[in-house]
Amino acid sequence: QVQLVESGGGLVQPGGSLRLSCAGSGSIFSSNVMGWYRQAPGKQRERVATITTGGSTTYADSLKDRATISRDNAKNTVYLQMNSVKPEDTAVYYCNLVDLLHGYSYWGQGTQVTVSS
Repeated sequence: QVQLVESGGGLVQPGGSLRLSCAGSGSIFSSNVMGWYRQAPGKQRERVATITTGGSTTYADSLKDRATISRDNAKNTVYLQMNSVKPEDTAVYYCNLVDLLHGYSYWGQGTQVTVSS
């Protein structure tokens, strides 16, 4: 079993920055993809960014200029840095890990990010 714990959410002013962290623990296979997704009220969950253990990244087109995903494989931790945040970035942000060998997908409990003055 894998556990994912997000941290770093909260209230952010428009134009500011946020940095989220997600620490994984448990039976984490070495070949995996970690990522960030978000879900705003009344909307479907959407992908923000993903990163493989080798460092290959993908970004949502609408966020690639403002978001940076990174990871520390030794710590099984993934980070999301987002700059110039906007009120529409308000959402619950979820961490995800996909075990590429077994095809399992795990989710964190989510962390609330609110962008407001």
